[in-house]
Amino acid sequence: MHAYRTHNCAELRDTHVGQEVRLSGWVHRKRDHGDLVFIDLRDHYGITQIVTDISGPAFEAIESLRSESVVTVTGKVVARDESVVNPNLPTGAVEVRVADVVVQSAAQELPLPVFGEAEYPEEIRLRYRYLDLRRERLHKNIMLRSNVIASLRRRMIDQGFTEFQTPILTASSPEGARDYLVPSRVHPGKFYALPQAPQMFKQLLMVAGFDRYFQIAPCFRDEDARADRSPGEFYQLDFEMSFVTQDDVFAAIEPVLHGVFEEFADWEGKGRSVSALPFKRIPYRESMLKYGNDKPDLRNPILISDVSEHFKGSGFSRFASMVEEGSVVRAIPAPNTHEKSRKFFDDMNSWAQSEGFPGLGYATQKDGVFGGPIANNHGQEGMKAIADALGLGPNDGIFFAAGKEAQAAKLAGLARTRAAEQLELVDQSRFEFCWIVDFPMFEYDEDAKKVDFSHNPFSMPQGEMEALTTKDPLDILAYQYDIVCNGVELSSGAIRNHKAEIMYKAFEIAGYTQAQVDSDFAGMINAFKFGAPPHGGSAPGVDRIVMLLAGEPNIREVVVFPMNQRAEDLMMQAPAEVSPRQLKELSIKLASDGPKAG
Repeated sequence: MHAYRTHNCAELRDTHVGQEVRLSGWVHRKRDHGDLVFIDLRDHYGITQIVTDISGPAFEAIESLRSESVVTVTGKVVARDESVVNPNLPTGAVEVRVADVVVQSAAQELPLPVFGEAEYPEEIRLRYRYLDLRRERLHKNIMLRSNVIASLRRRMIDQGFTEFQTPILTASSPEGARDYLVPSRVHPGKFYALPQAPQMFKQLLMVAGFDRYFQIAPCFRDEDARADRSPGEFYQLDFEMSFVTQDDVFAAIEPVLHGVFEEFADWEGKGRSVSALPFKRIPYRESMLKYGNDKPDLRNPILISDVSEHFKGSGFSRFASMVEEGSVVRAIPAPNTHEKSRKFFDDMNSWAQSEGFPGLGYATQKDGVFGGPIANNHGQEGMKAIADALGLGPNDGIFFAAGKEAQAAKLAGLARTRAAEQLELVDQSRFEFCWIVDFPMFEYDEDAKKVDFSHNPFSMPQGEMEALTTKDPLDILAYQYDIVCNGVELSSGAIRNHKAEIMYKAFEIAGYTQAQVDSDFAGMINAFKFGAPPHGGSAPGVDRIVMLLAGEPNIREVVVFPMNQRAEDLMMQAPAEVSPRQLKELSIKLASDGPKAG
């Protein structure tokens, strides 16, 4: 018999009754009935009930065990009495009567329980993450993550992609987020950077003549944490393709994402549907108008409309004067709110103010009659014209966001989301994908008072050199795209600018000299001078994909060893100070080591 186990804790069935077996695992739960002790023994695979009575040879050892102690038990499989069969466990028809027990590792008192799913403070959960990972929900999430990555890898290979690994120690990038820097011992005063993404390397692979690259790539960015973003590091399905158009990129990655989401849509019995292929494409400007952002949740049926024209010269002087001065008014329908009290609308206005906006206007409607200050001033006829333009029913209210276009769009988008949540309009049983396309190549930076790149500086402008030399920069669109699912941006991507002369011109518009481009992007710009194919790609975030499939609100719940909100690893106590010897080897002197002021 094996030293530790003949079966795992999910294997035993009534067909094993009468067999002598050996199991190893953790004491998940103990129930002491005085002269009879039951233990749920847990391993990675599942749970088996073991039992001993007061006359049994292992009774004393088992009775003294703490939860989460690791034991090896040997005994005979017996059938449970029909009245105590547990239909919720695969092993619920049997139990093991213990003849012998070996305590492999006794557990001390636990800082958090493993049995049950009680919420515990983040600090405790992250400091003792190895215990947190034993809990059923988190353990399943991490296994889901592993299975999703395996599925992504398999599907990419089936699509003709080849997996490559790109460097972890590389050069600092002047674009994007803050780098994590690594000092060089052999080159004093110089630093490597951890890659924010394999962007330049994957493009250089295309220049090198490889055709379809991918990897499950680790990326490192010194960014603040959010619900859908881990601080420090994350993983993405990074891919790039040569001799492709935007349509080719979509055709290659859509079946991969659609297939993975369909494969795991019923995870934990959730039974969710996935939007059909091909995924919907929404131009950036349309998305900003209809949804108030560039990552729309299409499960939300509410659509935003511009109603500025309706308020020109209207009786509602506040909106009329704002429109006259160049502001816009956006309308957000509030379906079937005729039975809602005035408080519902006032609460939405208070919420908008708490978000830093001046307020959120509204008009109520019941049986085709409008109420509220806006309606009283704008008039029933004017309100009906707005309702008809929006396609509203006789019991649909309206919220209004007014201001400069960017501000009004942002408020309208947030109000759209909040109204749908308050009215329970979001269908939780669907995964709705879309592409956001036709991003502007440039934007005007109000702080710097200059034109700058709006999204990705390495994208090919639509119209290429002709567009750069003949169009207003703010009217130039790029072959840039985002893939979005349920309001979560999974990745950005682009058809790349593979021509050195176009890159120089694009950067010139953004205020860079040719010398700066040659210095900051030397590897890429030099490579493009030796023959580069048209190429493009994207990089859907693995953590976000798993978060969506697991139905978790926070990305921390699908990462094995995440940092806290302050980018600290509480378990390993990182970041940490290093010894003076290590600093000396790296030719680094800390500012705090300098002379003290007298």
